[in-house]
Amino acid sequence: MIKLFKAYLKDYKFHIIVGPLCKLFEAVLELIVPLVMANIIDVGVANRDTGYILIMGGVMVLLGFIGLCSALVCQYYASVASQGCGTKMRNDLFKHINSLSHKELDLIGTPSLITRITNDVNQIQNAVAMLIRLALRAPFLVIGAMVMAIIIDIKLSVIFFVSAVLIGLVLYFVMSKSVPFYKAIQKKLDKVSLVSRENLSGNRVIRAFSKQNQEQKRFNEISDDLSYTSIRVGKLSALLSPATFAITNLAIVFIVWFGSKGANIGEIMSGDIIALVNYMTQILLAMVVVANLVVLFTKASASAQRINQVFETESSVIENTNTKINPNNNAPKIEFDNVCFSYSEGENELSNISFKINKGDTVGIIGGTGSGKSTLINLIPRFYDVNSGKILFDGVNVKDYPFQTLRKQIGIVPQQSVLFSGTVRENMKWQNPNSTDEEILKALEIAQAKDFVLEKSEGLDTMVVQGGKNFSGGQRQRLCIARAIVSMPKVLILDDSFSALDFATDAALRKALKEQTENMTVIIVSQRCSTIKNSDLILVLDNGGLAGKGNHKELLESCPLYKEICLSQLEKEEVYK
Repeated sequence: MIKLFKAYLKDYKFHIIVGPLCKLFEAVLELIVPLVMANIIDVGVANRDTGYILIMGGVMVLLGFIGLCSALVCQYYASVASQGCGTKMRNDLFKHINSLSHKELDLIGTPSLITRITNDVNQIQNAVAMLIRLALRAPFLVIGAMVMAIIIDIKLSVIFFVSAVLIGLVLYFVMSKSVPFYKAIQKKLDKVSLVSRENLSGNRVIRAFSKQNQEQKRFNEISDDLSYTSIRVGKLSALLSPATFAITNLAIVFIVWFGSKGANIGEIMSGDIIALVNYMTQILLAMVVVANLVVLFTKASASAQRINQVFETESSVIENTNTKINPNNNAPKIEFDNVCFSYSEGENELSNISFKINKGDTVGIIGGTGSGKSTLINLIPRFYDVNSGKILFDGVNVKDYPFQTLRKQIGIVPQQSVLFSGTVRENMKWQNPNSTDEEILKALEIAQAKDFVLEKSEGLDTMVVQGGKNFSGGQRQRLCIARAIVSMPKVLILDDSFSALDFATDAALRKALKEQTENMTVIIVSQRCSTIKNSDLILVLDNGGLAGKGNHKELLESCPLYKEICLSQLEKEEVYK
């Protein structure tokens, strides 16, 4: 937590110095009030001097007003520093998350990252605010009240020290037992976030399979687990107030008991007894604040560890920003040279993959589920780095390209059709914000999406709801394809992006791509033989290996797996046509 404070509070040095000083000044005024009250009783009330009582009453009101103004200044500085610190931290955290590769994002998990960027940062914000407002004030009040008690009556001050020690022991016992639970709660919040996200994003699937009751039970179990832990720590914390109030009230009884005896023999004034009772109450309240600060800083410490874990996580895919790229126009557009890759230690997902793709070629990739098709294409834009071998783009290793330079040349349509809230036009401008309506309409036409977009009354200004749920699955796929085509990338990667299209639309789209995307290299991952059979090059994957490569006719003769796939989907006449 100290590491984060140093990094994000350096711009708020004035706030974290002046704020606590204002609160300290308020505490000093608060320590003076019991003395004023004692004088009112010992002088004003004892002598029935109404004028003195009114004057000293006015002094108390003035002290309260000045203290209020000082507290408001502190509150303002605490708010500025905590919100500013939290905003910068959240922005940096979001930026760092976006710099991580797919490998690190998969490792930490989306729900956990969401919890860290929201709940955990909020815990740090609260800690900063309380640090400025109370971290200095509460201990000062405890010490100050004890000093004032010694000044008033050194014998009765012993009661203060004994009660302070007893309250401290109660605080230590409760905190030592409850702190581990607060750390566990943060982890259990991740699980609640995970299940909530899965249920909300997969709501249609859950309803389709009538799994509402099972998912409700699953959520209840995780929620109840969080609730059980929170209740346990709540029960421990509930001991705090009764125990501390019991000790304090008992101390007040002793102060009044022994103080009254002293007053009877003239050793202490009645007003001083009232002052001592007030100081005892101040100690109690300050100690309770200290206890709450311990809880708050414990939560913040656990959150800080989780945030630091993200900041300390470095991307396994390192960007090269210094190399000047000199592409070779005579080299293959894409070349895999003996590439091996695995997501983690153990068996490779891809093994010894080698092939070349020439500029302007249409390439089909086919294979069984889990054969490595999506993994292979994710290596081209460097979403992951190869374990061995190399991938060349225009004769240059993809590791030598800056991310933006490489990915600007590649249009990708992932398996899951993802649209963002906004208008159709805004979605189409993701790759190139300066795209004109003519370019957008051309891309929509190629993607066979122009008709259904223009049928909408608002055309390109049609709103896309979150996730594109106001469009069908096939329409979302076509809009995603159009978005990738708008900027006319040199390489277009379609990862099983025709799965929701009917055969006629599939054929029309492939024809439009061939005719209207001059010199564009198109890579199509598909489960359909009909979609890729006319490709210039077909790659057949099986269990992470390259089972065959060539055109349709060549593979029918040389690759039994490809032949088997084709015959399982098409009539024999269509296969050999």
